[in-house]
Amino acid sequence: MSCAVCAASVESAVRALAGVREAAVNFAAETLQVEYDPTEITPERMREAVQAIGYDLIIEEDSAVERQEQEQRKHYLSLRRRTVWAWALSVPLMLSGMVWMHERWSGWVQLALTIPVLFVFGCSFYLTGWRQVRHGRANMDTLVALSTAIAFLFSLFNTFFPQVWIERGLEPHVYYEAAAMIVAFVLLGKLLEERAKGSTSSAIRKLMGLQPKSARLVEADGTEREVPIAQLKPGDRVSVRPGERIPVDGVVSEGSSYVDESMISGEPLPVGKAAGDRVLAGTINQRGAFVLEAREVGAGTVLARIVQMVQEAQGSKAPVQRIVDRVSAVFVPTVIGISILTFVVWMIVGGSSSLTYALLSAVSVLVIACPCALGLATPTALMVGIGKAAEYHILIKDAFALENLCRIDTVVLDKTGTLTEGKPTVTDWLWLASEAERAVLKSVLLAAEQRSEHPLAIAVVAALSDEEVVVAAETTDFRSLTGRGIVASVGGADYWVGSRGLAAEYVPDMPDTVTGQAELWQEAGKSVIWYGCGSELLAIAAIADPVKPTSVEAVRELERKGIEVHMLTGDGWRTAAAVAAELGIGHFEAEVMPDDKERYIKDLQSQGRRVAMAGDGINDSQALAQADVSVAMGKGTDIAMDVAMVTLMTSDLTLLARAVVLSRQTVRLIRQNLFWAFVYNLIGIPLAAGVLYPAYGILLNPMLASGAMAFSSVSVVMNSLRLKWSKL
Repeated sequence: MSCAVCAASVESAVRALAGVREAAVNFAAETLQVEYDPTEITPERMREAVQAIGYDLIIEEDSAVERQEQEQRKHYLSLRRRTVWAWALSVPLMLSGMVWMHERWSGWVQLALTIPVLFVFGCSFYLTGWRQVRHGRANMDTLVALSTAIAFLFSLFNTFFPQVWIERGLEPHVYYEAAAMIVAFVLLGKLLEERAKGSTSSAIRKLMGLQPKSARLVEADGTEREVPIAQLKPGDRVSVRPGERIPVDGVVSEGSSYVDESMISGEPLPVGKAAGDRVLAGTINQRGAFVLEAREVGAGTVLARIVQMVQEAQGSKAPVQRIVDRVSAVFVPTVIGISILTFVVWMIVGGSSSLTYALLSAVSVLVIACPCALGLATPTALMVGIGKAAEYHILIKDAFALENLCRIDTVVLDKTGTLTEGKPTVTDWLWLASEAERAVLKSVLLAAEQRSEHPLAIAVVAALSDEEVVVAAETTDFRSLTGRGIVASVGGADYWVGSRGLAAEYVPDMPDTVTGQAELWQEAGKSVIWYGCGSELLAIAAIADPVKPTSVEAVRELERKGIEVHMLTGDGWRTAAAVAAELGIGHFEAEVMPDDKERYIKDLQSQGRRVAMAGDGINDSQALAQADVSVAMGKGTDIAMDVAMVTLMTSDLTLLARAVVLSRQTVRLIRQNLFWAFVYNLIGIPLAAGVLYPAYGILLNPMLASGAMAFSSVSVVMNSLRLKWSKL
């Protein structure tokens, strides 16, 4: 595809087919996304429709991306070869036209040099232009083919029949160098554009580079053999050696190791893996060797889903792109109309040199008009922006999300798992028993809590396990008292663990030091559990869901960007107030249910606020659906990619502030690109038509017009690439 009009042609051709619900072409990425009914139409039928208008499709398959890269590389090398040869012939052609223009043989030499430039190295313009005309369409190739053909045919007539002009007292001019230089400049612009466009998709190539090409399959007899990734299927056993990338998602069946999962989860420390643990494709095995059983292969792996999501996001259209699509649809016919009008006006007012001026101006108008810059303005910025986000472990679902994210002025954050770690942890102990007794009492407490499923009990078990406490006694007569705690018998004695209310039943008179400490912990937003035996209180423990180390900085960063931060939680008011105070959040609601969260966001929106909601993507799904932008906190494989518009793949909330900055930078770039693309044409076309000639005697040469056209496309892509090197 050579311009935005080509993309629109492919899009409309596919969309017109029965069974196709939606079709979107990304000109910069050279991809077509289709939503269709497979019972009515096949991808092969779509390919036929696209081939009928002069293009081709690589239908999605295992090696589709590699095929596309091969085709793009082949196209780039062909383009480079044609550009070099076009310039090699155009430079002596231009010298001949400028230095020996009055020599009789000069016209014939110029003709000989022009033919290969136009019809060998520039033949693609004529072929594509002709195909477009046959289907009642016109694109950038039509403009180039039309302008160069007019200049060439006029020059050809003057070369063979100079007497026609001489007899009328006029000097016959030839414009071979203008025709050839137009082709040379456009080819050079295309070459530079292709190189720059290659850089916009570097993020996808980096992600795809994480996937190994082959794996060592472990046979039933224990032998290993190297096989391509495409041949693996779920249930296969694969051997992974130290330093290798893991080829598929699976579960460790033999051996153990540490795995660097930073490329997917963003967490810097290697994670220990033993039998039964899950491992992900693309992550790096460290020192140990192990055998895994494949669970997800090919497109089913987490890495493949991330790549697909980034590709789809890069291929999606921002709302502003719809304006560009409408402009592109009428752009080329309008330019041809302006060119004809220019020719007619010059023929009327041009005087003795009217034909020369009319021809040069009409050709310049055709050449300088460039739908490429318009077509590249939005997709190149989106590709760079969404690709850069992926490198920062921010997955943006589509262009709509990226464009909306820059407009938000309020962020609503779920507390548990978003601002806090999401798992209760024992932070403090107060033991009333002596040091000598504690080992046995801890063992009993561990035995009792292991039988409970309460989150606070799980926190106690984790804390005691970290202290390497061993269960030495067996619990009998275990009873769970809903909402209060548990009671269990060990060695004939009744041990109890639970709430203050349960403790008061066994120990009516609590020591003041203990109740005072419990109140201090509760004021700090911590839950307190009480542990005793019969009428004796043995210990109390404080349990909290700790605030993530990055949450304070994330809240400050969002507020610095002019975004108001709100917190919602199902916890009690005391805990919510303590966490809000620690984070510096002025707006919070406690004891809210999922319905309440949705209502809270609706209330903010009714005040005219644009709201982003960040949560875990499951119990917050109603609120996420209601928000203008939904943000899921993902970690490793627990990515709510299907729920939210934006997924922060690590547990670091500072990524949300980065996503907002990136969104603002990308949307600013899109606006800059569109402004310059429109302004370029608004200034360039009248200039080429000769509006400055009456006042200043300036008439734009077609060669300069073609150079300016090439520059406009390249400048738009280069402007988008600035985002790659900017800091978030």
